[in-house]
Amino acid sequence: MNNQVTIAQLQQMKLKGMAEYYLSMETLSPENRPTLDLFMAKMVESEIQYRNRKRTEMYLRTSRLRYNTVMEDVICSEERNLTKQTLQELADCDFIPRAQNLLITGRTGCGKSFLACALGRQACLLGHRVEYYSMNRFIEKISMAKADGTLLKVINHIERNSLVIFDDFGLQPLDDNSRLALLQILEDCYERKSVIITSQLPIAKWYDYIKEPTLADAIMDRLTANARRIELKGESLRRKSK
Repeated sequence: MNNQVTIAQLQQMKLKGMAEYYLSMETLSPENRPTLDLFMAKMVESEIQYRNRKRTEMYLRTSRLRYNTVMEDVICSEERNLTKQTLQELADCDFIPRAQNLLITGRTGCGKSFLACALGRQACLLGHRVEYYSMNRFIEKISMAKADGTLLKVINHIERNSLVIFDDFGLQPLDDNSRLALLQILEDCYERKSVIITSQLPIAKWYDYIKEPTLADAIMDRLTANARRIELKGESLRRKSK
């Protein structure tokens, strides 16, 4: 059996990481090739790295993050009320396995969405499934799903994620369907997964935004029971960049 047949068989079995490593060994002279045990260990390691890389690429693609940004791009300063220590504490995404929510508030343009997307990307890189929704898009998606009978399917899809980001909470009025869907998602995520909420509204005004008292109580209870609050301050970063 020649090497090309072996490589083809590895690819056929979807062991593409192993196939790539096996192919790379062909360029080495016999005396520079690793021993059999090291060769097998490297092949397995290459397969694991390949699968992790493909999983990360898929998570980044399906997250639909608004900004393609990284943690290093986030500006920390006393003026913004965001320290490097706080950012470092968030960068390991330990809040996700602890099922802690992040509630990010601040004036328009202060970088709430930017920070949320940086955290979302970091979570993808660390192996967490993430999905981003502007509240406008979320309300539209729920309305369409209710109309075509796929609401349960949509909610179940959202709940598959380890982290869900709801951006611009409070900009568009919630209807009954979106309130109920949001409550269902938060109920299923409670103590199991994490949610990031960004909003121009102070948290104290979220209850009035949700409006319906019974649902507002239930939604706020699940959002704030185990949550870290981040209030960004300072001038609009959009104006500064002009």
